[in-house]
Amino acid sequence: MLYLVATPIGNLGDITLRALEVLRAVDLIASEDTRKTSILLHHYDIHKPQKSYHAFNEEKAVPMLLEKLLAGDSIAVVTSAGTPAISDPGYSLVRAAIDNDIPVTAIPGAAAVVLAVTLSGLPAHSFTYKGFPPRKSGQRQRFLAEDADSPHTLVFYESPHRIQAFLKDALLVLGDRSAAVANDLTKKFEAVYRGCLTDIIDILDKNPPRGEYTVVIEGKRG
Repeated sequence: MLYLVATPIGNLGDITLRALEVLRAVDLIASEDTRKTSILLHHYDIHKPQKSYHAFNEEKAVPMLLEKLLAGDSIAVVTSAGTPAISDPGYSLVRAAIDNDIPVTAIPGAAAVVLAVTLSGLPAHSFTYKGFPPRKSGQRQRFLAEDADSPHTLVFYESPHRIQAFLKDALLVLGDRSAAVANDLTKKFEAVYRGCLTDIIDILDKNPPRGEYTVVIEGKRG
């Protein structure tokens, strides 16, 4: 069995009882970051072997993990934080398992995209998750333009190094829409900045960005 196990995005207390049960039961844990996963495992006194599985070694890691699954091992996939395969490793191994008739299941838990939408104060009944935008401004503007006429709330992930550049491109392409930017969710310094894009750009000018951000932007009004 292949298990996709969601892990906390900040507060270690957010792990589910079922996730702990699975992590204790599997033969192997495939970790995006073995050091971060070790902190979680140590906290809950779980002693299981780990294998590195991340975006830069997928080509080698997937065949190795698949071989173990075919041999009868159970494997849990965990990322640095949140739900596997959501802008994190997981998809390629899930596809390989399905193609080889290996059972796959998921242990639900935290996902920054869901928390940010619910905290944003923007319509949450229908939203489009876009993941990480392109790094270059021209490509990013074209990426944003794809959804400029969408009525659905838009959600993005962005790094602290590019958050201001992204917000300025969003302002240029989408106009000064209502938005929310969430940072350090579930952690001690959790913050959600709400307002128009110009307001949030000003706020982040006064609060130097740190950590990854989840950006929620209002869809186009009818």
